[in-house]
Amino acid sequence: MFQIITRSNPVIRLLAPRGAVLVEAIRGRKTRTDPKAKSKEGRIKTPPPVDPVEMVVLRERFTEYDLIMRALRLEFKEEMLRKRYEEEVGSLAEERAKQEAEEHRSLMTWNQEENLRMLKIRELRVQKEVEAAEVKKTEAAILREQAMESFVKEKGEEIMRIQEEAKSFINLENLDQRIEEALDNPKNYNFAIDKDGRVVKRTVLQ
Repeated sequence: MFQIITRSNPVIRLLAPRGAVLVEAIRGRKTRTDPKAKSKEGRIKTPPPVDPVEMVVLRERFTEYDLIMRALRLEFKEEMLRKRYEEEVGSLAEERAKQEAEEHRSLMTWNQEENLRMLKIRELRVQKEVEAAEVKKTEAAILREQAMESFVKEKGEEIMRIQEEAKSFINLENLDQRIEEALDNPKNYNFAIDKDGRVVKRTVLQ
């Protein structure tokens, strides 16, 4: 027998005998054991009325339609099978093989021509890249040479300037002479200047 177990009382699920079939009630649906609704107890189901003449006409038309569609399907299928047979083993197979061979030969020729064209373009590009690299290398060498020349010239001028300045340096040979000149020509560095750099005040040497 079937036993109804509701969701609100889960204890019954544990206490129910194992031999019984547990059927969980779902809200909104009737169970198998529920009786017929009272509002439908006296209702008798009657099929809709069918017109015999219309039924005969519809049956004839449906039979005719079925025969026509079956004939069309068979005709299309026969035509498709005939074309497939001609393509595979008929006269069209040899012609198609010749066309494929000719197409393959023309494609291989076009591929070789395209490869040669791309090879020439690649060689020209590589040659231009090599020439550009050589030009850059030459320009870099010229710039390095010019920079070295300017550096040597600058250092030579600096050496000449230092040599000229070295003539006025104080050494052991002109030490006495420089001391006498400093004593004969004293200089006073204790003075004040304005914003324009003019001396406005100077102390008197004692």
